[in-house]
Amino acid sequence: MTMRTRIKELRARYDLTQEDLARKVSVRRETILYLEKGKYNPSLKLAHDIARVLQTSIDELFIFEEDHEKQDKSDTD
Repeated sequence: MTMRTRIKELRARYDLTQEDLARKVSVRRETILYLEKGKYNPSLKLAHDIARVLQTSIDELFIFEEDHEKQDKSDTD
């Protein structure tokens, strides 16, 4: 199972930089970068804090996909 996020997309909606978001949720900018690149899985508290700042739900912010779903999607591209 893989996870992708909509953090970058939603940051843009609210005109927030990685630094802005990081400051609002009390983490380093690199943490936001790693989340956006899928290199880091957040704690439940961090996921909640980011969702709150971006005015969305955790389910809308983090999308989990079965590996075969990802493969099927790439087959159609």
